[in-house]
Amino acid sequence: MSFGDKALFFFSCLGAFNGIILSLYFFFFTSRKYLSNYLLGALLFVLSLRIGKSVAYFFDKGLPKTYLQVGLTACFFIGPFLYFFVRAETQQVREMKRSWIGQLITWLLLVVVTGLLFPYEYHPRLWGKTIVPLIYLQWGFYIALSVFALIPILKKLAVREPIKTYEKWVLAICSAIFILFFCYVWAYLNITKGSYINAALCFSLILYGVIFLLLYRKKTNDLFSLSPQKYADKKLDPEDAERIIVRLRKVMEEKQLYRNPNLKISDVAKEIHVPAHHLSRVLNDTADKNFTLFVNEYRINEACNMLSQPTNLTIEAVGEEVGFNSKSTFYATFKKIKGITPSGFQEEAGS
Repeated sequence: MSFGDKALFFFSCLGAFNGIILSLYFFFFTSRKYLSNYLLGALLFVLSLRIGKSVAYFFDKGLPKTYLQVGLTACFFIGPFLYFFVRAETQQVREMKRSWIGQLITWLLLVVVTGLLFPYEYHPRLWGKTIVPLIYLQWGFYIALSVFALIPILKKLAVREPIKTYEKWVLAICSAIFILFFCYVWAYLNITKGSYINAALCFSLILYGVIFLLLYRKKTNDLFSLSPQKYADKKLDPEDAERIIVRLRKVMEEKQLYRNPNLKISDVAKEIHVPAHHLSRVLNDTADKNFTLFVNEYRINEACNMLSQPTNLTIEAVGEEVGFNSKSTFYATFKKIKGITPSGFQEEAGS
C-alpha cells in the first residue's frame, strides 16, 4: 500500500471512528437530554457504520459479505433518523411519536427478514441489482420528507429573514446528509471511476468541520430548539409570536386547561410544543401579561358565564369548578379583573 493509500485509509477510517465517538457524546454526555440529541446520535451511529463498511471494502475487496450486509442495511435507518431529527427540531417534539417507532420497527423487521432469507453472501446479485437501489430509494424518499419539513426555514432564507442558530444547525446537517447521499448514488451509478471512497472522505471532512465548530463556539446549548435561550434584546418575530398565541388560545378553550388548579406553564407549553421560557416571553412581549394573569382571565370569564346563568352551585363551588383552589384567591382575583365581587356580579346578572 502506497503512502497515498495509507493516508486515504487513515483519514477515511478516522471519520467513521470519530463519528461513533460523537454519536456517543450526543447519546450520553450532553448536558440536557432532548429527543433531538438521541436522534442525532443515532443518525451519526448508522452513518458511521455505513462509512466504515465503505472504507473497509474499498481497501479489502475480500471483506466477508456479512460486514457488507451490515453496512448496507444501516442505510435503511439513515433516512428515518434524519427525518425524525428534522421534525423534532422544527416542531419541538419532546417524545418519540408512535408513528416514528412504528416506522423503525417496520424497517428493522424488513432488514432482519431480508437478511435471513437473502443473505448477501449467497445472493450478491440480488443485493446489487435490487436491494441496494431500494435502499437508496428509501434514503432519498426520507431526504425529500426532510426537505418538506424544512420549508418554513427555507422560506425565511428566500426572503433573507434571519434564522435561529438551531435552524442553521438543522440545515447544515441535512445538507451534509444530502452530500453523502449524492456521493453514494454517484458511485453506485459508476459515473466517475474510483468515486466510491468520496463519501467517506466527505464524511470525515464534514465531521471535523462540526467538531471544529463545537470547539470554536465553546457551547452547544443553542444548537437545539428546546434548549433554554437567554432573552435577546429584540422581541420575538411577530408572526411566530402570533402563531404561538393562536395555538395557546385554541388549546386553552378546547381543552379548558384553566380548570386545573395546579396548572403550570410547563404543562401548557408541552401542549403547544414550545419551551416554557419561550411561552412566558411571548405572553410578556405580545399579550403584555404573565402566565398567571392569562390563566386567571380564562377562569374568571368562565366563572362569569356560570354566575350569569341559573345554577345550584354556590359561589365558592363555582370558583373551584373553574380552577381556583381557595375561596379568598377566587374573590380577590375576580375583584381585580372585573372590578366587582362574584356575589355583586351575580346580583347584577340576575336583576
